[in-house]
Amino acid sequence: MGVPIVLVHGLRVSGSMWRPQVELLEGQGCTVVAPDLPGHGSRRGEEFSLGRAVDTVLEAIDGVGGRALLVGLSLGGFVSIAAAGAAPGRVAGLVAASCTAKPAQSLAQVYRIPAVLMDRLPDKGATLNERFHRLTLRDGAAEAVLDGGLAVEAATAVIDAVSEMDPLSALASYQGPVWLINGARDHFRIHEKQFFDACADGRLVNVPRAGHMVSLDQPVNFSRIVADAADVVAVRERAVEGGGGSPRAVEADGAG
Repeated sequence: MGVPIVLVHGLRVSGSMWRPQVELLEGQGCTVVAPDLPGHGSRRGEEFSLGRAVDTVLEAIDGVGGRALLVGLSLGGFVSIAAAGAAPGRVAGLVAASCTAKPAQSLAQVYRIPAVLMDRLPDKGATLNERFHRLTLRDGAAEAVLDGGLAVEAATAVIDAVSEMDPLSALASYQGPVWLINGARDHFRIHEKQFFDACADGRLVNVPRAGHMVSLDQPVNFSRIVADAADVVAVRERAVEGGGGSPRAVEADGAG
């Protein structure tokens, strides 16, 4: 059996956004879970904090055996980086997509002002967000996103919380294998070289003809990248087991 996979969703959306990946990866025999973060999906109304989000991810990992490949996009990428830095022994590998921008700069510039303006609308921008997703996503991707609801009310709290994190330090403290995935058209690629340099064992992959929602713009291609990462992690896990060591010890030694 391969390494389980935990998928962590982006801002405003929920675990339902991963439907294409769940279907494709489960079709290959993978164990896959996609939890909702606080304030999103089935947990709308709950207070969001980075610590609670990390706890949610670690609880999901514990639910599939205590060690998993962690895959996050956008907000989920930042949360996954924080989780890997906080509990490296539970993260067999990390796929961080659409999040190679320093949040203190990028979130303040790109998201905070629009979020404040949306909060002033009667529906907090829900209608605009739904129209945006229906216009920009295709082949069932919009339905996958919208089926879990849009937690537009959570945006400001999320932006404030994530803006305070230091993802480069978290990446530097994680010694396992990392895949940094970006759509070639994604504005969040701005600091990808710095993120890559912070990784002890990193790979940088740019997906052609994809934007910020790379997993939905190129669902099959993205799923293949995740499946390949899971294969690499599984081989490493078996090698450690065969050598009589533990993955935690290997990470502590910096060998990935």
